[in-house]
Amino acid sequence: MKVSDLFKEKTKFVGSFTDLNQIPFYNLPEICFIGRSNVGKSSLINILTSVPGLAKTSSTPGRTQTINLFDYIGKLIITDLPGYGFAKAPKDEVKKWNDFTKVYLCGRVDLRRVFLLVDSRQGIKNIDIEMMKLLDEAAVPYIIVFTKCDKSKAMLEDKLKASVNDLYTKHPAMIKCVIFTSSEKKRGIDDLKFQILQVM
Repeated sequence: MKVSDLFKEKTKFVGSFTDLNQIPFYNLPEICFIGRSNVGKSSLINILTSVPGLAKTSSTPGRTQTINLFDYIGKLIITDLPGYGFAKAPKDEVKKWNDFTKVYLCGRVDLRRVFLLVDSRQGIKNIDIEMMKLLDEAAVPYIIVFTKCDKSKAMLEDKLKASVNDLYTKHPAMIKCVIFTSSEKKRGIDDLKFQILQVM
């Protein structure tokens, strides 16, 4: 399959899950998107799949409170995970989502790739480093994806890329690849598709 052919067919919503025992195993390659609250995961999934509204978006941090699965023509499972970090919700609920996410990342045998989203305007934070450590422990390959790059400048992107380069030796599961994206400008979508094709 060519990059240009990926997601020509419609991706479908499978379901939202709050209990790991509810999530079926499909024996299909699985990828997931994760990042801090309000980083733009849902918007990026919608642009990537060319299905407006497939993943629910909101300007309120912490809106995604479940693990949401999508099926691409029986060939790929896409997962939208709850945002970690700040969320407008009770602390016990936030902890529940975070614990749930950790168990998911460590327990999905078909999980082939994680796209760790970082807001380009804020850069990599300590909480992102903690997520990287978790992915290293789970031995799940992951790629850093900077979002909202329509709002950043080339000089800033050089600094962001350098900040990732400094991390490779410390994080064995991190793939040596950085993707800059913008849902608004549809930037970086082909780069994402190329990486997804590597696991299909």
